[in-house]
Amino acid sequence: MTLSAILLVLCAAFLHAGWNLLAKRAAQAGPVFVLAYSACACLIYTPWVVWIFWRSHIAESAAGLDATGPSLTGLLVMVASGLIHLAYNLCLQQGYAKADLSVVYPVARGTGPLLSVLGAFVLLQEPASLTGIAGMLCVVTGIVLIASQGRLAMFWRPEGRTGLLWGLLTGSLIACYTLTDATAVKLLGVAPVLLEWVCNLMRVAMLAPLALKNRHLAGQRMRGHWRRAAAIGLFSPLAYILVLTAIAHGAPLSLVAPLRESSMMVGALLGMVLLKEAVGPARLAGCAILVLGVVLLSGS
Repeated sequence: MTLSAILLVLCAAFLHAGWNLLAKRAAQAGPVFVLAYSACACLIYTPWVVWIFWRSHIAESAAGLDATGPSLTGLLVMVASGLIHLAYNLCLQQGYAKADLSVVYPVARGTGPLLSVLGAFVLLQEPASLTGIAGMLCVVTGIVLIASQGRLAMFWRPEGRTGLLWGLLTGSLIACYTLTDATAVKLLGVAPVLLEWVCNLMRVAMLAPLALKNRHLAGQRMRGHWRRAAAIGLFSPLAYILVLTAIAHGAPLSLVAPLRESSMMVGALLGMVLLKEAVGPARLAGCAILVLGVVLLSGS
């Protein structure tokens, strides 16, 4: 993988960790906060989307072609991506309601890139290397250690099994949208910003009716969180756009998918510095293993 692709994905990891830190501070706002930052994202990135269509129209007019916009296949893939992203958000939220976050989250973030890599090998026919596979396994191991803080026995308790199932389902959806989005930008030529904008627009369309039913409660929950929503509306799409841009320019999905999860390490360090969260030996070991995985991936 090229140095520019690595830098794009690592920059995305820092942005991802940063916006998740902001989201954590607004966790009590619930789904209405998701609606707010999705709406902010649509507003912020609309000029970029308009510019893409305008540039496409000018280029096609200069070539004597009709400006038709994205193909029907591209539109269908974008809609499918939006639906999968929404299913992922709902599944993750339900998993947190049914089981411990400390079980659901590491399983989801670990199995997501693992299944994405397998999908890249099977569906996208990407070549596998021993170095890349070793790096991917190191990243997944580091994620589990960081998120679980080394308490691996909890995965096998009765309540842990429920979290394990929800985490696997959530991780499967992560792999589904990762493969769908990689297909959109790599094979169909869909612009990453357009894909992310459509996903946010679909979230707004589906969540807005719920908020409008109880505007007073929605307003109360968003009190004091609008700046965070605007910041997430800027940084969350940008983080994913950088990842999709790396894929669109030839970076193998089998390397990008695990590499972007280095945001777990950044998030753990930010939590230690800004939120004064404890970072025990297991998390430090997880960070070290994850760094080793990133080094292996960058050299594959």
